[in-house]
Amino acid sequence: MEPKSLAAFYAACAPSSESAAGVLPPPDMAQGVGHFNVFPLADLREAPPMSFSRRAYHKITLCRGHSQVEYADQAPHRGLNTLFLVTPRVPYRWLPLTEAPEGYCCLFDDAFLLPARTGVVLAELPIFQPGAYPVWEVSEAECAALEAVFEKMAHELSSRYAYKHDLLRTYLWELIHLVQKLQPAPAPLATHSAAERVAMQFTDLLEQQFPRHSPQPPLRLRTAIDYANQLAVHVNHLNRVLKETTGHTTTTLLSRRLAQEAKILLKQTTWSISEIGDSLGFADVAHFSTFFKRHVAQTPSEFRSQAVFEI
Repeated sequence: MEPKSLAAFYAACAPSSESAAGVLPPPDMAQGVGHFNVFPLADLREAPPMSFSRRAYHKITLCRGHSQVEYADQAPHRGLNTLFLVTPRVPYRWLPLTEAPEGYCCLFDDAFLLPARTGVVLAELPIFQPGAYPVWEVSEAECAALEAVFEKMAHELSSRYAYKHDLLRTYLWELIHLVQKLQPAPAPLATHSAAERVAMQFTDLLEQQFPRHSPQPPLRLRTAIDYANQLAVHVNHLNRVLKETTGHTTTTLLSRRLAQEAKILLKQTTWSISEIGDSLGFADVAHFSTFFKRHVAQTPSEFRSQAVFEI
């Protein structure tokens, strides 16, 4: 399904006639490049439970108080002081378990942090890469450091400073790097070997096919041979370099990613099981069901019914 837009977010969170609480887009945002907003969680007026879905923007939330975060196909995270980051690629849902949670949230889109303006590509940071699980339980000291940056951003957003959007980008990068420090990247290698370059190209090709927004057309690249042909290497060479760099075969990596996307689609969409199988390139629903049960230990119907019950 299509990610929920910023317009949909503001429509759902706008102040109501009964309450002044609510979130509005910054009035002067058109003067900047891209979209950015920051607000206390206390401004979020009471609304129906958040749906499990993707958003068309990035979001960083710090919540003081018990809450639950459901992220991609992972088990729900429950904690007291929780920090989480979401991107347009990954579906999620946040459920506050405290009557009046405290903390902050900021929203921004890709255009606000264009590489041409910042010199950095978000996707280069590990927390923005496929497979990351950026949900953390944070200490009081970490909460204080994060809140200080949120407060600077909130103060600047309402200022009349002519260059405030550039300053907001600086503060946002400060926040992103504080978040990244909670999940340190491994020490980078001085150079990448030929095998590592092929492995990175394979991962890029794989992730370009997700998320799935509609059942049709099906995946363009479905088998190890498809990827080998696209990378102009022999399938045996591709399998060897992936085994060397990741410890897994091409088929294993493909199967894991297909199973992950299948779980997300079963949980997030109302597509039929047959449509999900078609979208992921399976010849028929029986083939898809057999594949899913082998990797998840449940049939697609069993998984979907359990996911709906848990949500």
